[in-house]
Amino acid sequence: MEELSRLKLLIGREKVEQLKNKTVLILGLGGVGGYAVEALARSGVGRLILVDYDTIDITNMNRQIIASKSNIGKSKVKAWKERIDDISSIKTTIFEMRVTQENIASLFQESVDYAIDACDTVTVKIEFIKYCLKENIPFVTCLGTGKRLDASKIEITELMKTQNDPIAKVLRKKVREENIRQKVPVIYSKEVPKKIEGNIIGSSIFVPSCAGIMAANLAFKTLIEGE
Repeated sequence: MEELSRLKLLIGREKVEQLKNKTVLILGLGGVGGYAVEALARSGVGRLILVDYDTIDITNMNRQIIASKSNIGKSKVKAWKERIDDISSIKTTIFEMRVTQENIASLFQESVDYAIDACDTVTVKIEFIKYCLKENIPFVTCLGTGKRLDASKIEITELMKTQNDPIAKVLRKKVREENIRQKVPVIYSKEVPKKIEGNIIGSSIFVPSCAGIMAANLAFKTLIEGE
């Protein structure tokens, strides 16, 4: 049987062929972004553009699908390219860099049909949102998943309707300052974050992985249905 034969039973040959001509960009390959990549790599998307500057750390083991004892210290984007090549024949473009206002446009040199923001930095998120809105690129921004355990609290909504999320609060302020009036689609958890002493953010696999899968599913549905 073919690699995507089970998917064809669900969506039909025509849409599987349609997906082969689509490109999705994923910014941030941590607990959320990694699961989005994994899902899309197994769903027939023709090209993935992966962006991250970080390396795999032992503290990633509890929640990041790419992390294993054999690749600690390795570049995340390079590890992901190897994994994708082992899963599928799709094309993968990688950017191992920190994203700024000055270089964000370089990520979109190739035509992008959908973009997923799974990074941790608010300043990068706002640049991502501004660029996608300006260029009319369908996108979703993933908000905080740390300090949470209940995957059932994850929702797809718009930024101005979020609650209990410190990142969303800051991002809403930035959006107002930038005079952005369009709706900003987000995936977030309405669970109240647990109070943890110190500066290190506690995390588990449950919430980030589900958020990543939901982001990939949203991208997938948009690409085949134009939702």
